[in-house]
Amino acid sequence: MADGKNKVLTILGIESSCDDTSAAIIRDGVILSNVVAGQKVHEEYGGVVPELASRAHQQNIVPVVDLAIKKAGISKNEISAVAFTRGPGLLGSLLVGTSFAKGFSLAFGIPLIDVNHLQGHVLALFIKESGVDFNPPNFPFLCLMVSGGNSQIILVRDYLKMEVIGQTLDDAAGEAFDKCAKVMGLPYPGGPHVDRLAKNGDPQKFKFSKPKVPGLDYSFSGLKTNFLYFLRDNLKENENFVEENKEDLCASLQFTIVEILLIKLRLAAKQTGIREITVAGGVSANSGLRKALKENAKKMDWNLIIPKFEYTMDNAAMIAITGYYKYLNNEFAGQNVVPFARTQL
Repeated sequence: MADGKNKVLTILGIESSCDDTSAAIIRDGVILSNVVAGQKVHEEYGGVVPELASRAHQQNIVPVVDLAIKKAGISKNEISAVAFTRGPGLLGSLLVGTSFAKGFSLAFGIPLIDVNHLQGHVLALFIKESGVDFNPPNFPFLCLMVSGGNSQIILVRDYLKMEVIGQTLDDAAGEAFDKCAKVMGLPYPGGPHVDRLAKNGDPQKFKFSKPKVPGLDYSFSGLKTNFLYFLRDNLKENENFVEENKEDLCASLQFTIVEILLIKLRLAAKQTGIREITVAGGVSANSGLRKALKENAKKMDWNLIIPKFEYTMDNAAMIAITGYYKYLNNEFAGQNVVPFARTQL
């Protein structure tokens, strides 16, 4: 393989792990384009339907990649390598991105780079934008990874050296938001709706259970069950309970989830002695979490780095930047590579 340290590196990134089809172009670490196509079809079902997701990816992948290349103002022949999400995610969705990346790699005779979706979320912190101040975290740092499918505390020693030191034992924080929102009758995805309603509610109005899990691990299944039973019991006495208390319910739920996350993050920072703190994943867009992180950073003297909103959600820019660093490290995949629904860092 070519030595990436002596030439301009242009990486095409492809992300198809769930219900967003995305393609991005990064040149020497600087983002040139980042295109995301969502899938509205899942909203009426209250969650992602895997078979519908994979079909939509098949429809979207070619036009999305074409648009990303055009927006970047480059030709296909300038691309040095293609990076794709190998996992974790929905297998049918991952197969679409993997197959396209393999075909593109073969057609243009360029290297293929497989990327762990979670690693991509962490390295989104290192995406450079032309004309914008670049303020990445210093190694080593702790990253609170919070998304619909994952909740982890990751110790990051270098671009490609990461260790999970704490993680959920069952459900992820994002899933807790979405499932609790669903039982309140809020649309999918529920997290942003909870965030919006919580801004006008009292976070201390209702008390929900916080799990007592040893070490740095999390659990959210108990909170989900507690919330469900709490609504069931109160609806028996007042059928309008949810409607009358929706803002306070959302504020109290959000406060509890954020507190569960931060208790463990504070413990991790104390145990490791690391004060360089970052956050990644879709739930990091939550305003309650961001506010609490900033308050804790001030109190604990943390250097807190929060990514731009567009890089917190599933996107191909984070896959391309990870591909860039893997290229520099000569880490490539063969045509026999297959996606994985469940992987660890």
